[in-house]
Amino acid sequence: MLETVYIALGANLGNRERNLRNAYEYMSASEDIHTLKISRFYETAPLGGPLQPMFLNAALELQTSLTPHQLLEKLQHIELRMGRIRKEKWGPRTIDIDILLFGDRIVEDDQLKIPHPLMHERIFVLEPLVEIAPDMVHPVLKKTILQIYQEFKTFNQ
Repeated sequence: MLETVYIALGANLGNRERNLRNAYEYMSASEDIHTLKISRFYETAPLGGPLQPMFLNAALELQTSLTPHQLLEKLQHIELRMGRIRKEKWGPRTIDIDILLFGDRIVEDDQLKIPHPLMHERIFVLEPLVEIAPDMVHPVLKKTILQIYQEFKTFNQ
């Protein structure tokens, strides 16, 4: 059975736009992943961590027959292939690929948390996601992405 999944992409090292496009292409080339939509690219300031360049972010809708953990493994392989080095939490990166939502599943273990536990607090996730999935319902908060985005904008002006 195919599950609809939403992914966040981010990059702030190298050619950021090319890095986002390459990540999309690598996912599209996988026979287990069917990419459906990608948002526009949004430039955002880094959140936390050391002084670093601006990020370029996007959201992606895909369908997959993989389990959440299999998809995580595949996405981490793409990050490694693209030169991602995990040295420093919230540090600069060539590519960051995060699973935001996996259908209406809730996963919480040492390797993976779905829905992404901070997605509702991050404008760089919400802006691109609301563009491609405004009516998607967050399985824990029981609100649409549009409602979450509007609440974020109201309380963070």
